Amino acid sequence: MTDKNELAQIGVVGLAVMGSNLARNFARNGNTVAVYNRSPEKTHALIEAHGEEGNFVPSETIEDFVASLERPRKAIIMVKAGKATDAVIDQLAEAMDDGDIIIDGGNALFTDTIRREKDVAARGKHFVGAGISGGEEGALNGPAIMPGGPKESWETLGPILESIAANVDGTPCVTHIGADGAGHFVKMVHNGIEYADMQVIGEAYQLLRYGAGMEPAEIAEVFHEWNSGDLDSYLIEITAEVLAQKDPETGAPLVDIIVDAAGQKGTGRWTAINGLELGVPITGIAESVFARALSSSTAQRSAAQEGQLPAGTIKALDVDKAEFIEDVRRALYAAKLIAYSQGFDEIKAGSEEFGWDVDPRDLATIWRGGCIIRAKFLDRIRAAYDNNADLPALILDPYFKGELEDLIDPWRRVVVAATQLGLPAPVFASSLSYYDSLRAERLPAALIQGQRDFFGAHTFKRTDKPGTFHIEWSGDRSLTQTD
Repeated sequence: MTDKNELAQIGVVGLAVMGSNLARNFARNGNTVAVYNRSPEKTHALIEAHGEEGNFVPSETIEDFVASLERPRKAIIMVKAGKATDAVIDQLAEAMDDGDIIIDGGNALFTDTIRREKDVAARGKHFVGAGISGGEEGALNGPAIMPGGPKESWETLGPILESIAANVDGTPCVTHIGADGAGHFVKMVHNGIEYADMQVIGEAYQLLRYGAGMEPAEIAEVFHEWNSGDLDSYLIEITAEVLAQKDPETGAPLVDIIVDAAGQKGTGRWTAINGLELGVPITGIAESVFARALSSSTAQRSAAQEGQLPAGTIKALDVDKAEFIEDVRRALYAAKLIAYSQGFDEIKAGSEEFGWDVDPRDLATIWRGGCIIRAKFLDRIRAAYDNNADLPALILDPYFKGELEDLIDPWRRVVVAATQLGLPAPVFASSLSYYDSLRAERLPAALIQGQRDFFGAHTFKRTDKPGTFHIEWSGDRSLTQTD
């Protein structure tokens, strides 16, 4: 249904699948929605196919689109990140009045959002970077939404975003995250956790397939069973679906037909880069990004296979199959916990760096529904931060420490088995190394500091007294205190 005379509560610019589904979600939930796309054909197609789902006000120019919105105007941009987003922001800011709100609902780099928020504020308008997770289905049926920007914008936007967000136990999966780029930062890290989660699930599949000799349909049943326990999550659920799927053309397992080169759109890479910039060891997340890059290094992989790189001694699996499956389940749970723990570490560091005051309890709450990393144990994560908002690391919560006591030995066995089988398990292994590094009484960093002092006079601290010191390596090797 369309009514050119009715003002819309919300507008959507960009009507590809995500934008169209988001507009339909707003309309289905009682909102009158203004819609605009640079190509009018997409606007017409949306109205023709879905116009009866609610009230839409279509426009063919930005000026008409803005005029169709009630004040304060609220417009969500769902266009390609980068220059296209900047162009639409500029058009909207030019046509809107002071106090109107521009929302970027795409996957934008948070530093771009910080810049845009300052620029738009200087023009008298509000700018909100909102992370929206859940893919096409979530956009239509209820995503998790992570808006940043000015607090006063949230007071206006909150009710309308709550009307379309996923809902768990009566709580909408949306809340104000923090100022300027906080929403897009949190969505970025959410996606980094997603990368690690997907990769370690893939490693578990690889071990069951080529270690235990199981076929995809059999593994699908295992994942289906796992989804009813501690691993209950959206990604485990869809893994079972993918593994059970047959190729419609050949009848072969679909997973065997798909080229083993994983794509990426950049959010995982941004997460890894930012982790390096903040000095936060998000090793599992970073390894998952590298794993995707390596999978797509097809020329190198082909050359390595043709050149027959030596494999060394490969040992066949020498354990009971059922026991191995259970070991993999427990190791997968452990590695997933590490991914979330590292992600929350990065969010805490980013919040402190940029002054956002992000509450981890809010994230554990809104990630329970709608988003790709929704999982049963997010309730436990929320409880952990309820008990201690200043946890040094999530895995130090008493509940998760207790869980890890039961997971650590199977986790070690799985990493050893992967090595003996010659199967790559970068997230399983790097997450275990991270865990062991945290618990180690001494790390080889002492030697590294000695090396740095030797070649660059970078100094070092001592364990037995305060101060900063240097050895005269090229002289008499005497000790000098530098402060």
